Amino acid sequence: MIDFSQSLTSVDGMNAEQSEPGATADPPQHPARNPDDPTARVAHAIERRDATDAEAKALASSVRIRILRLCLDEELSNREIAAALDLNPATALHHVRMLVDTGFLEAQEPRRGRRGAREIPYRATGRSWFIDAGDITDPMIEAFAAEFSAAPYPERSMSRMAAMLTPAEVVEFQQRLEDLLEDFRSRRSQDGARQWALFVAMHPSAGTDEGAS
Repeated sequence: MIDFSQSLTSVDGMNAEQSEPGATADPPQHPARNPDDPTARVAHAIERRDATDAEAKALASSVRIRILRLCLDEELSNREIAAALDLNPATALHHVRMLVDTGFLEAQEPRRGRRGAREIPYRATGRSWFIDAGDITDPMIEAFAAEFSAAPYPERSMSRMAAMLTPAEVVEFQQRLEDLLEDFRSRRSQDGARQWALFVAMHPSAGTDEGAS
């Protein structure tokens, strides 16, 4: 599966998440496109590094993937995260700490919560968008299914298709998708904007003959 949503995480989201707050590194610079290249009009792939063992483990959980999505555009406390995902607060805190330790969540300034109690809100850093976490197919699909099912039916949209593509067209299709996703991923904090989730997967269709005409 090739996932472009991580944003979230190789893909979250990822998800598509925002750029890391406070990051000092310049964004990746892509080489100039060759106008003679048939795929010159499409995007260059986002440069992602391999995840460390700890990062890959942190992203290998549908619960933690959902936490990153929840905290993408809103600062949430452990109590709020637990309530949103119907988790025991202690269980939620275990997941939150793992995401903080690996840099996927960042603690914000403490605030006064319910009944004046001091609480720490968390915000997703967007780091997962720039990491290849390997095969985390199952937790990503589980996270998608849970979030999709929870959304109001009239506002859901789903499409499924099959296309006959040459190897070069597969690369072009993937790059054009990633270009589109990166374009819209970077549009955050706009007036009147509402967060919409997207999950994209691509794979060879079983039962078809390779090289069939």
